[in-house]
Amino acid sequence: MARKGGLKRKTRHIYQKHSKQRGKISIRKYLHEFKPGEKVTLKSEPAYQKGLYFRRFHGKEGTIVEKRGFCYLVEIKDADKKKQMFIHPVHLQEVKQ
Repeated sequence: MARKGGLKRKTRHIYQKHSKQRGKISIRKYLHEFKPGEKVTLKSEPAYQKGLYFRRFHGKEGTIVEKRGFCYLVEIKDADKKKQMFIHPVHLQEVKQ
């Protein structure tokens, strides 16, 4: 039997924006540059689906490894394993320390 849904299954509230934040994506956020070794938080931009991560990693903190094309290779820790994924900068947020 085929599995129903896909990567965005059961994400109605996780990827939802507040009503006052809806609209066009900021070009500054879209073209944001990160440096290798920089800490980032995974915060999705629901208006842009490309380069989106799996819902389990929403809100996790990771480290930029490198840039490939428009996306960044981000390394996160999931339980005891380190995982790497390609994420568009629209879905990344700097960690203020």
